[in-house]
Amino acid sequence: MRDAMSILIRPVVSEKTYGLMENHTYVFVVDPRATKIDVRNAVEQAFNVKVVNVNTLNRKGKSTRNRRTGVVGARSNTKRAIVTLKQGDSINLFEN
Repeated sequence: MRDAMSILIRPVVSEKTYGLMENHTYVFVVDPRATKIDVRNAVEQAFNVKVVNVNTLNRKGKSTRNRRTGVVGARSNTKRAIVTLKQGDSINLFEN
């Protein structure tokens, strides 16, 4: 098994994910080669919680264009994991 921090790249911070946190659901950007089982084990190891469900989705990167030169580029593709925890468990991602 790979290290948990090599699988979990970063949490996704948005209004929608803050709303999901109330239902014990957290969203992470993960390694594109990671499976659902890898994500489950990484979250349980890193945060010492019990994972109930893992959903993954691949997001295609948007194409971009430089306004001045017209050069076409692309943002990178990402994989996200939506992780649901056992009732009563939580991850304190943004403590003050």
